[in-house]
Amino acid sequence: MVSYALSLQGTPYHYGKSSPSEGFDCSGFVKHVYEHQGISLPRTVQGMAQSLNQVPKDDLHSGDLVFFNTDGKPFSHVGIYVNNDNFIHAPSQRTGKVLVSSLKNRYWEERFICARRP
Repeated sequence: MVSYALSLQGTPYHYGKSSPSEGFDCSGFVKHVYEHQGISLPRTVQGMAQSLNQVPKDDLHSGDLVFFNTDGKPFSHVGIYVNNDNFIHAPSQRTGKVLVSSLKNRYWEERFICARRP
């Protein structure tokens, strides 16, 4: 599953979209990757957070979802944990594409809310 997610690096960011051909927003990316594996998740970040069990940050496994507060609201961004404190996500219109970021990056570290396991 993570290798499929990584194969989508560089796909354009597009708010409200959830396919490689149209692009992805953060929850659309996560939903698409999991559906590719036959697992259905809610479409929104909040829906994903509410429906999944929380896991401790020090027990993250590849494929776990990591949640962030990026706009003043809890659960406003989601990505897929890869390994070694890295996660893959569709961050924003500004960055413009799916990419890998580090949980140790100050921006993400300060905005981390929790992790959940599908």
